[in-house]
Amino acid sequence: MKLYTKTGDGGTTCLIGGKRVKKCDPRVCAYGDADELISYLGVIRAHAYGDTAAESYCEDLFQIQRHLFDISSYLACDGQCSFLPPLDTDTKLAFLESKIDKLTESLPKKFSFVIPGPPAISAELHVARTICRRCERSIVAIEPKNDSDADCSKYLNRLSDYLFALAQVLEKQS
Repeated sequence: MKLYTKTGDGGTTCLIGGKRVKKCDPRVCAYGDADELISYLGVIRAHAYGDTAAESYCEDLFQIQRHLFDISSYLACDGQCSFLPPLDTDTKLAFLESKIDKLTESLPKKFSFVIPGPPAISAELHVARTICRRCERSIVAIEPKNDSDADCSKYLNRLSDYLFALAQVLEKQS
């Protein structure tokens, strides 16, 4: 079987469920942004190995990548996706919130903007946070929305908080 199908050569793609849409469709942009975030978190994990402080968070980042794959599947679906496993957003949100709470225990309260910078892993987490925010904005732009879009948006909102907190912790530990 060949990797290429040529079905997208005309500028369209197929959503889960079979509906063909333009590649610039807001739903396609949203799951494309999620895909970019998944990939960038992989870059961060690759750079974390060898950095003792950062390496300890690699398993959490891997779990988040898995969560984002689930979210991406729902974003790629036009309408109700009864054949997909439940999104289980409550469990995913509880995972992030518990991690954020643990991370922020050691951080001082922030009352100003943060300028990303060294160490490199902290700066990369800030880039991931901005990709995450773009993905969230892309989901908000989807019309018509299906029931899972709001859950996906809520998860990404919380994920950006997690990425911010982790960047701050790793900056503090450097």
